[in-house]
Amino acid sequence: MSPLRARRFGRLGVIGGTFDPPHLGHLAFAEWARSALGLDRVLFVPAGAPPHKRAGAPTPGAHRLAMTRLAVRGNAAFTVSALELRRRGPSYTADTLRALAARHPRSRLYLLLGADMFGTFGTWREPDAIARLARLVVARRPGAPAPRPPARAPRWARRVTWLENPLIEISSSALRARARRGGSLRYLVPDAVLRYVARHRLYAPRRRRA
Repeated sequence: MSPLRARRFGRLGVIGGTFDPPHLGHLAFAEWARSALGLDRVLFVPAGAPPHKRAGAPTPGAHRLAMTRLAVRGNAAFTVSALELRRRGPSYTADTLRALAARHPRSRLYLLLGADMFGTFGTWREPDAIARLARLVVARRPGAPAPRPPARAPRWARRVTWLENPLIEISSSALRARARRGGSLRYLVPDAVLRYVARHRLYAPRRRRA
């Protein structure tokens, strides 16, 4: 039995994504949410086949899982789950939260989202079910007001907490593009992730055709 299964957590944060690669923005958001909301543990869940990512296949899951585990080392409140990578088919958040709720029936779940992902939340599969299973915790720009819900707000709009987190403008897609142009990822990803990327030549610069 894994340490996560063996223990009970009053407040369990869940942050999903491709983590291709995991970067300092992910870690800063997770730590800010942990501190602000008093989370006992934050679970990073690398996606298997993310349904909203249609532009190209992500780096193989084994690499993304390894990088995420390296990224969270040193923070006892952070851990990583391969739950979605082991599941066949698209990775739907509602299914992941149901599985976590079954494993941790006495825990309160908090789903950590970036503002960009939250902007598409209404198009996700079973958004009302997701909001019933977990509180939605959304990162936003410091000092910027939270968007006002429409007159006929969906049920899940009442289950949202906005964080005044520090603004760190980093995205995994931008980092991949930078690396493929030969740019450095130093100070943008944890050092252990940087070494892993170099060792496995993930995002190596593309050779020009003669």
